[in-house]
Amino acid sequence: MIAEKTITWFAACSVSDVPANGGVCVKNNDTQIALFHFTRRDEWYATQNECPHRMQMALSRGLIGTQNDEPKVACPFHKKTFSLVTGECLSGDACAIKTYEVKVEDGVVFIGIDE
Repeated sequence: MIAEKTITWFAACSVSDVPANGGVCVKNNDTQIALFHFTRRDEWYATQNECPHRMQMALSRGLIGTQNDEPKVACPFHKKTFSLVTGECLSGDACAIKTYEVKVEDGVVFIGIDE
């Protein structure tokens, strides 16, 4: 039997709070989440904010781009890159980051948390 995941959505911020082709950090309880607006692709992504290499809360300040058409973020300190879709490390390391679903309604950005 496959268990269905339950997603709880929370209002993270206004669309205008996130810079074009950049990111911000939002908090949900004690969890820091990096939220990105990839305007060149007209897409939104959310990941954990903590870079797994040195456990620094830094990914929201990372540079976003693509690698073989895969949207990615590069840690501003270590330059390790992670897929914004799957969380997989694209730099060849065995670590990964958590990703979250994102939706936009009436100018408000919502992030989905798995329960």
